[in-house]
Amino acid sequence: MTAKFGATSTADDVLAGLDLKGKRVLVTGTSSGLGLETARALVAHGADVVGTARDLDKAHAATAAVRAAAATSGSFELIELDLGSLGSVGACTDRLLFQAEPFDVVIANAGVMATHYGHTADGFETQMGTNHLGHFVLVNRLAPLLPGGSRVVVLSSNAHRMSDVDLEDLNYERRTYDGPAAYGQSKTANALFAVEFDRRHKDRGIRAVAVHPGVINTGLTRNVDVEMLKGWMAGLNASRAQQRLPPFEFLKAQRRRSGRLSPPPATRSAAGTARIAMSRPSSRHRKTMASREAIAPMPWMQHERLNCGARAKIWSASATEPLADWGRLVPQPCAPAQTNSF
Repeated sequence: MTAKFGATSTADDVLAGLDLKGKRVLVTGTSSGLGLETARALVAHGADVVGTARDLDKAHAATAAVRAAAATSGSFELIELDLGSLGSVGACTDRLLFQAEPFDVVIANAGVMATHYGHTADGFETQMGTNHLGHFVLVNRLAPLLPGGSRVVVLSSNAHRMSDVDLEDLNYERRTYDGPAAYGQSKTANALFAVEFDRRHKDRGIRAVAVHPGVINTGLTRNVDVEMLKGWMAGLNASRAQQRLPPFEFLKAQRRRSGRLSPPPATRSAAGTARIAMSRPSSRHRKTMASREAIAPMPWMQHERLNCGARAKIWSASATEPLADWGRLVPQPCAPAQTNSF
């Protein structure tokens, strides 16, 4: 990967020249936003994509462009999955495990953002339960379908900077609820999950990365008002300036010559994570678009939240209740994360 990609890159730019024929990819949340365009781009380049959605009727209507691409390249199928219900996660994974077809890539994309206080079907705070715990159970149950050389790509966010993970109060039962902070907590958990999953499975040749996909005005931001978003951007850009990094570009949808609105280029560029996922796991590739952005080089993260104890505690806390009925995970001795490999 020698090209340099940025906010104006499209998914097709990133995947240019890459033949994904024969590659099977699971993408969660393909009925809108990043997941929809990720699925379209992967299929257009030959991949066989399994997309998940809570509402299959809505997803079928929304994925017309993906199915159009599948008419000439790759394939696309939908499977029902509500990450806010562990029963739904179990049904989805049972079906996929029964099919026993391996996945080359799993992209944990689906999520909710800055929601009002609420709970999942299993009683977890909505954002932690949906964004982290649902994917935690999904990916771990599907681990037997991941062969050597496969990749797990977890969409985190620079919003992780807004909150650590409060292991004593994951569900905001004692704290005053703050929607954006709860989102940040779930995104921190996403990033740490990717690091720990990578540690546990890299000896099998399976690698996991966390990515920050950009700042895009998709349906994910439906609960975020403009002033709140400006405040977030100001804080993130101040932090980036301290690291001598350029500011984020917030891009709106562009109108095509045909008159149709196309997704923002930054939205389409999210599918580039698949190229990292299918490439050799060199640190150069991962530095390009992956974990270094989601797991930012901030001293308090590298020295505390990425240490073995913190990662192990989050894994243990995640596994205690959600996986009690699945019995899939066995505690393993902890070893320091190789942060410089990201």
